[in-house]
Amino acid sequence: MKAKLALENGTVFTGEAFGAASEITGEVVFNTSLTGYQEILTDPSYAGQIVTMTYPLIGNYGINPEDLESAKPQVAGFIVREYFEFYSNFRANGNLGEWLAKHGIVAIQGIDTRKLTKLIRTTGALRGVLSTTDLDDDSLIAKAHSSPEMKGLDLTKQVTTAEPYAWDDVDRTPFALAPAAGHKLNGKRWNVVVFDYGVKRNILRRLTAYGCKLTVVPSSYSAEQVLELQPDGIFLSNGPGDPAAVRYAIENIKKLAGRKPIFGICLGHQLLALALGGKTFKLKFGHRGANHPVKNLISGSIEITSQNHGFAVDPSSLDPATLEITHVNLNDNTNEGFRHRELPIFSVQYHPEASPGPHDSDYLFSQFIAMMERETVAIEQ
Repeated sequence: MKAKLALENGTVFTGEAFGAASEITGEVVFNTSLTGYQEILTDPSYAGQIVTMTYPLIGNYGINPEDLESAKPQVAGFIVREYFEFYSNFRANGNLGEWLAKHGIVAIQGIDTRKLTKLIRTTGALRGVLSTTDLDDDSLIAKAHSSPEMKGLDLTKQVTTAEPYAWDDVDRTPFALAPAAGHKLNGKRWNVVVFDYGVKRNILRRLTAYGCKLTVVPSSYSAEQVLELQPDGIFLSNGPGDPAAVRYAIENIKKLAGRKPIFGICLGHQLLALALGGKTFKLKFGHRGANHPVKNLISGSIEITSQNHGFAVDPSSLDPATLEITHVNLNDNTNEGFRHRELPIFSVQYHPEASPGPHDSDYLFSQFIAMMERETVAIEQ
């Protein structure tokens, strides 16, 4: 079946469909990861986006139920150079195309993804429409033009949990990680409230592996409701869309700052910065991949990180008297982390749980545990 991808700048690509027969619009972005397409497809941070994989062969290891980062695919659409239907992997229980079709996700193969990626890098992320039903170029371009822009969109409401729930599922995959070297589980279960702005399952698994008992709450959960749960710490998760549009989350974080230890990643990092007086901006084409070099300014070490974000914190907007920049991206010098100089608060832009990606940054979960331990001792004294 023929499929077309049309961009708002008038560029049209023609290829072959291998997912659902339908039509969708979204922001067209690219991810440079060599593996992990299943985790990428189910990452709620990709809501509203049509994801292009730069690695040319996708689907060769199939799909399995253990690598889902959420209950279903979250991307708007999927673009690959070559889809491989006949998978080979001992963990697989199905092929990628059938799984995407089952969940209503439109996917296209056979287009020049190298050309598309270079176009996005040059012009920035573009609105697009991916269709198997309307193959008229002019019609598709008009639809791309009329589709919503990512800036100003609050997409957390689309991906957050409807009701609070307890999570106590350790990572039971065959390749589960132990806690970072030097971390000792002392038997205490830390009560952590996780704000679900689009949280990935492997974040919850890593927190659980470090001894946390988790209560996951909706993105709109009030600060007062969170404090009623008497948490030892608060985790601000990843998620999609424009952080500046999630005003209710920013206001709740303001109320919680200084009340409990807080650790944020990705969208949670951006929301925390906004709550503490900073500003965010939209990146030209974002950071999406599993090999982004980040320098830890505290230790001087370099971490290879997994990233997925289209917005960033403006470091010049952070008050140096209260906030210390801790991490910087070595590709473009954008902010990758900060901590409060007095309060038990820190955050990073990238994904310490990886999935997919390297495990260089897993130590950050240890830092969160240590922060809760210090606060508990201070209260007891």
